[in-house]
Amino acid sequence: MKVKVSRKAHFNAAHRLYRKDWEDTKNTEVFGKCNNPNFHGHNYEMIVSVTGEIDPETGFVMDMKVLKDLIKEEIEDYLDHKNLNIEVEEFKTLNPTAENIAVVIWKRLRPNVQDTHELEVVLFETPRNYVTFSG
Repeated sequence: MKVKVSRKAHFNAAHRLYRKDWEDTKNTEVFGKCNNPNFHGHNYEMIVSVTGEIDPETGFVMDMKVLKDLIKEEIEDYLDHKNLNIEVEEFKTLNPTAENIAVVIWKRLRPNVQDTHELEVVLFETPRNYVTFSG
């Protein structure tokens, strides 16, 4: 029997959506206000879920304290209060869209989650706009 366990977390970060190889007019046309050369910020909310069999000895799919610490170390400490374009290695060459941020989060967490378990990241860029990535 598979069960999904989830933890909510958050971080604040700034970014700019643009492509260096595009002219300013095309960047503005495609990315609008998100192309602000002085960047803009979001209060990102996320839900990280792990799905798997319940361990008969512990009763856990995954110890929630372990998941909490993993999210803090791999995501919150890494992304919180950062300018994603400038300070986060992945986004020096990757446009920091919500989609790409969710994939980066998933890739940072995946090696730390049991291979037999599924991992899902739901990232809210605003209360109404969110993306889901599960590998």
